[in-house]
Amino acid sequence: MDAGSWGGEEPGDPPEGESPDDSPRGFLEAYGRGLRMGGFEWDLVSGLMHMDANAFEVFDFDPGEYDGRPETLGQRVPPGEGSRLDALVSQALKSGEENYGAYFRIRTRAGELRWTHTRGYIRRDEEGRPRRIVGIVRDATDELNDATVQQERAAREAVRRRETDVVQSTTAALAHARTVEEVLDVLRETHGVEHLGATSFVMGLVRGGRIHLVAEGPAGSFVPGTHITHVDEPYPMGEVVRTLMPRFIESPEDFAASYPLLWPHITHLGIRSAAYLPLIAQARPIGAVGLLYHDRKGFTQSERNVLVALGSSIAQSLQRAMFYEQEKDLAQHLQQAMLPRTIPTVPDADIAVRYRSASGQSLARDIGGDWYDVIPLPGGRFGAVIGDVQGHDTHAAAVMGQLRIVLRAYAAEGHPPATVMARASVFLHELDTDRFATCLYAEADLSTGVVQIVRAGHLDPLLRLADGTGHRLPVEGGLPLGLSAEFGRLAYPVTTAELDPGQTLLLCTDGLVEQPGADLDDGLDALTALIGSGPADVDQLADRLCASVDERGGEDDVALLLLRRRGAGAARGGGRLTEHVPPGDPEALAAARHMIRTAVRAWGAGDSADEVELVADELITNALMHTDGPAVVTLRVLTGADRRLRVDVEDGSSALPRRREAGAAGVSGRGLLLVDRLADAWGVEARGGGKCVWCEFVVPARARVGRGLLQHGGGGADIGEW
Repeated sequence: MDAGSWGGEEPGDPPEGESPDDSPRGFLEAYGRGLRMGGFEWDLVSGLMHMDANAFEVFDFDPGEYDGRPETLGQRVPPGEGSRLDALVSQALKSGEENYGAYFRIRTRAGELRWTHTRGYIRRDEEGRPRRIVGIVRDATDELNDATVQQERAAREAVRRRETDVVQSTTAALAHARTVEEVLDVLRETHGVEHLGATSFVMGLVRGGRIHLVAEGPAGSFVPGTHITHVDEPYPMGEVVRTLMPRFIESPEDFAASYPLLWPHITHLGIRSAAYLPLIAQARPIGAVGLLYHDRKGFTQSERNVLVALGSSIAQSLQRAMFYEQEKDLAQHLQQAMLPRTIPTVPDADIAVRYRSASGQSLARDIGGDWYDVIPLPGGRFGAVIGDVQGHDTHAAAVMGQLRIVLRAYAAEGHPPATVMARASVFLHELDTDRFATCLYAEADLSTGVVQIVRAGHLDPLLRLADGTGHRLPVEGGLPLGLSAEFGRLAYPVTTAELDPGQTLLLCTDGLVEQPGADLDDGLDALTALIGSGPADVDQLADRLCASVDERGGEDDVALLLLRRRGAGAARGGGRLTEHVPPGDPEALAAARHMIRTAVRAWGAGDSADEVELVADELITNALMHTDGPAVVTLRVLTGADRRLRVDVEDGSSALPRRREAGAAGVSGRGLLLVDRLADAWGVEARGGGKCVWCEFVVPARARVGRGLLQHGGGGADIGEW
């Protein structure tokens, strides 16, 4: 055994006031004769221990067998007992204690285990350094066989078990804490601190060489100026952080002498002792915790061990919580950077958007790829996007950000909704990723209420009518983005709907719909009922929808976009569609023709579809041939004395069209003749530096179709090119 080979727990101290002298004989006289007891004197400088004859008898040693070295006595002490005693005596020497005591077992020559008791007094020099230990050893086998002593030992063991159980239960509760605040809540709510006998606790975290107080202890205990303290300041938390050693304050006198700056401010709290523990993770201090006691004076070694174990559990939980909060903060900033910072103001519309991150994510970095966007478009139109990239990680968020950018770019270039979706699918397919994405893109003109919707594997939108009832809006769809390009199915059908004043369109991701134990249709039905019973204000309705996810414990990300058309009671102007046709782009010209044909049929003028398409095609072709810029085609329905379908073709040239006589073999000169013969009215209007050539066709009045739905787009061959 080394210089720490004697120690342990002592149930009984010497009678108060006794002070044995420095010789083994003095100890024997103090405790009485007639016992099987011997004395020893241990010189800590030389490392030699001198023993009397009775001590040799206790250890079952012959004087000639002993060489004066304590480790020789270790031959009689079982390894487990020796390790315990070594640790306890070392602690007594380091902590400044004056004495120690222990019960331990030895094994005799015959192999018999016998109980032995030792008590030693530590003598120090003027500078407080331990120089020698004088003490006794005695046979305690009969004593420990006594029933009363056995009961005391059982009671002490029960206390140890209770303390160990408190540490274990607190550790188990801390395992579920994911934030620093949750760690503090566990310590407050599990009553682990009270079960350990402490009145309350304080805690500080180390940040940038300073200790930031995060738990202040009992009411009235906060000391001004200690919310943030430097590690070098003379406070107990700073000391344990600097030394990485626990500090056990045994008495009020110890507190007052050790921390004169702190003690005057807390004397009114009645604190008799305290234990300050460093919180160490990966060999570095991350904070400190202090346990404050009103009715305890001093700490046994067992109690110290329990508290140190508790401090280790708290430190591991705090480190995990701090990592989680750092990752969560990084993930949220990444997510927010990918989403639009602001939503543009749209005339005649109220728009609300929300993003709710998943509450059940195992790691903060498990962010989703849900997104929303609102895109201003020429002619007062705008696009609304909702989408979800497969997966829950930073890669999903990065793909989402790229998709949002390309969708915005394709839409802003003037491509029709189906083309925007098809090109985004090709982009995702060619991206270096194996992810796919679902998406819904709606292009709206709220001056007429016409909305063109394209769906790529996403949920159908929902509609809240002006009377407060909710409805699902069926939209024919195609494959998710990425997959449609992979399988060569890029022809996305388009659904044309009409949003009346006072109606609200809801676009959302599946996190708003999914419910534990229910299929998707049931979730959509529940969501439909919810938007019907919710408030009409879009911001209040958005908050209500997000709250419903929290109420049912939803664990997925949620993105939603609410669009409400204002102006209840305003006159309806019918439909309105616009297409940009750049020069030298046959695909765009074909898309404009398809738009015209489909819209005319959707608006109940199918008998005039051929004439309207022919006249519009002639006007577009003239604009492209005789100017160097693009043509902008607008198709709309006018209401008044009669119902008219109007085609506007704008270009950037101020030169007006004129009729020319076409010869017998001429291939030009008949365009305006066709316009004049087929259209009910036509004309030219100056538009800034350009002009607009328009024509109108009288069409019969039509019956309303559905509740806000004009018509589903037809086959993918036509509408899929929009």
